[in-house]
Amino acid sequence: MKEGNLREPNTELCRRMLSPHNLEVAVQNVKRNKGSAGVDGMEVDGIGEYMEDNWTRIEEQILARTYKPKPVKRVEIPKGNGGVRLLGVPCVIDRVIQQAMVQVLQPVFEPTFSEHSYGFRPGRSAEDAVRKAQEYMAEGYRYV
Repeated sequence: MKEGNLREPNTELCRRMLSPHNLEVAVQNVKRNKGSAGVDGMEVDGIGEYMEDNWTRIEEQILARTYKPKPVKRVEIPKGNGGVRLLGVPCVIDRVIQQAMVQVLQPVFEPTFSEHSYGFRPGRSAEDAVRKAQEYMAEGYRYV
């Protein structure tokens, strides 16, 4: 992979991210995941029409590096112990853009990560990390 100036977008990666096929898959993934509306109030079902009306402008902003995601909506989710867990809900269009980026960047960077890394990795969970730590402890390791 060619290193470039951080101020200049990698045109190949941007082209792949913004390709119609990649965006279509991103929209399908966001719709499948459902989720609540962000601060703009737009539901997942409204993304198709929104993109038809606004995508040219958004794509221009992404390429010019002037696109600004909307603020994240803060939601409190009750926990079993009586506390709350804070959750951030991005707007649907921002979730589509994030998903489009993940679909392009994950295959590039995933192979470079340590096999011992579990956080936010495809096919790995917190339970997997705990299971692996228990295996190490059973082997006699004192630090994980």
